[in-house]
Amino acid sequence: MIEIDGSCGEGGGQIVRTAVALSAVTGKPVHISKIRQGRPKPGLAAQHARAITALAAICNAGTSGVAPGSSEIAFSPGEIRGGSHRVEIGTAGSVTLLMQCLLPALLRADGPSSLRIQGGTDVQWSPTVDYFKNVFLPAISSFGAKVSLEVLQRGYYPRGQGEVLLQVEPAKLKASHLESPACDTGQIIQNLQNVVQGVSHSSNLPEHVAARQADSATQTLQQADYAAQITEQVLRLPSMGSGITLWSGYKGASGLGERGLPAEKVGRRAAEELIIELKSPARVDVHLADQLIPYLALAGGSYTVREISLHARTNIWTAGHFLDAKIEIKEEKGIFRIESVLQD
Repeated sequence: MIEIDGSCGEGGGQIVRTAVALSAVTGKPVHISKIRQGRPKPGLAAQHARAITALAAICNAGTSGVAPGSSEIAFSPGEIRGGSHRVEIGTAGSVTLLMQCLLPALLRADGPSSLRIQGGTDVQWSPTVDYFKNVFLPAISSFGAKVSLEVLQRGYYPRGQGEVLLQVEPAKLKASHLESPACDTGQIIQNLQNVVQGVSHSSNLPEHVAARQADSATQTLQQADYAAQITEQVLRLPSMGSGITLWSGYKGASGLGERGLPAEKVGRRAAEELIIELKSPARVDVHLADQLIPYLALAGGSYTVREISLHARTNIWTAGHFLDAKIEIKEEKGIFRIESVLQD
């Protein structure tokens, strides 16, 4: 059984999600201890436990210790089954983090999968559902993944009650190389990257909130010479909240509304975060770089990023326990290249 120290690296829930995901794919049982040891509330959070139980159901895994507050778990996977599944995370637990935990296994299932998930679609400390759909999914499609996502209803903190439908076709993953553009095609790619797409949304708030977020983001982007096409959604849902997600290519950024935080600041901060990424010649943003590590380890390939986060280093360390791929980080002309070399 593989032993994982959950306090290593960034020491959060990502170690647990990556470890059980790769356990399911490789068929190697795992024992994880010291889960989230350094956090204010150590042990599994409720949404972590829900992700593990959902994955266990999909791959017929035996588990122990999977409960909120638990500091250690064991996970012994079986056969991965396709079919229709429904997961209710509860309150505003992140649907995107749960999907990231389940996706590697679903791509290895014995048939197509349909997964309906209820929870939070736009919540702090996780990718927004629009980032997941417009940045993350296109990126893993370059590895051969065939995945589609339909957003049925948004859900904000604390009530959640958002809902999405994820559909996955089994696929044999292939190496993907998301490198910096070559000099002779760089201008064409730069022109494409100068157009930023986005969506600004609000629920149970004055109609002008979504518009103010979008206008502020548009103005900030235009000042940096980026055109913006941002749609607005004014909604009436069981939960109240607002947010904006922006993207261009394999780079994205988002902002969520908070009590007392002007809508203009929400839009401007998201735009400023994306501009930092777009100014770099790297092909993926800092957050996507760590999210792609499991696929890099499974299929091989490479990509460039402007900096290496602790999350990325932790995911590389975790993946190394399950797979023989050697993932290397090299600095080249002010950016970093992450490359996976599959061992014979």
